[in-house]
Amino acid sequence: MKGKILSGLGLALAIAAFLSPFASSSPDGLERVAEDHGFLEKGTSLLSSPIPDYLFPGIQNEKIATAVAGIVGTCLVFIFMYAMGKLLIGGKERRS
Repeated sequence: MKGKILSGLGLALAIAAFLSPFASSSPDGLERVAEDHGFLEKGTSLLSSPIPDYLFPGIQNEKIATAVAGIVGTCLVFIFMYAMGKLLIGGKERRS
């Protein structure tokens, strides 16, 4: 089972690293509406983003910074969901 999980994580990381640099740089959803209606500058942020604008800080090459952000984001989501699974199942292996 762990082999399948690690294989899935490896595949997700490879996809994130390869596809992230091709993501659209256009604003999405609410940011686009705020931009279109002229109130984008009035918005405030409650929390600062560790990876602002999907670019990993400190990396000058935009495509590499985006790929690294995709990899880090994928790892963080995996760790969070793995921990939630362990917490909800109680550490017991489920059998189907």
